Amino acid sequence: MATQSAQISSSQGFADGSAERIPAKEPKFSAKDLVYWRDPKKSGVVFGVSLLLLLSLAAFSVISVVSYLLLALLCVTISFRIYKSIIQAVQKSSEGHPFRSFMDKDVSVPPETFRKHVDVCLSYINRALKLMSRLFLVEDLVDSLKLAVAMWLLTYVGAVFNGITVLILADILIFTLPLVYEKNKTQIDNYVGIVRTQFNSMVSKIQEKLPGVKRKAE
Repeated sequence: MATQSAQISSSQGFADGSAERIPAKEPKFSAKDLVYWRDPKKSGVVFGVSLLLLLSLAAFSVISVVSYLLLALLCVTISFRIYKSIIQAVQKSSEGHPFRSFMDKDVSVPPETFRKHVDVCLSYINRALKLMSRLFLVEDLVDSLKLAVAMWLLTYVGAVFNGITVLILADILIFTLPLVYEKNKTQIDNYVGIVRTQFNSMVSKIQEKLPGVKRKAE
């Protein structure tokens, strides 16, 4: 009996020890969590930095913004290096380079990771080329007309806003619309359903008036 209890306790101790040795994996923080503000600190930092960068690009050229960012980073690292060198000289310590832990890290990109991302980008490029070929060669007349209407509307958008302004508005909408939709999902879905029904009825009427499309649908 005592032997059995000792075996049970040892097995439990082994299980507890193995559980302690295995580190728990932290949950990954995705882009969806950022735009839905699951962690307000991370979302606020990303939103603030991205908006500040876009506003800087709107006021200055890309070369100036990149140069100022790199200059600011160099000022911080050089100042910190000089500060740590003075502290080590005063305290007569031998801590070494303050960025040694970062310098020892391997920052090279593995060939497998590079090939994986290239393959993913290539699949998206091929899909986009196939879609462009289908739209511009008018495989489906209705889809090509939709693209023509969208491009016509974008000409008015381009006359009012430039590219950076559109990106700033897109950045603000990305970090606000998902949160608004999550809080008012029912009402928004109802309005979207009404608009979608009216749009589909309008498209069906257009298809009935186009003989080539009507024969294809039949």
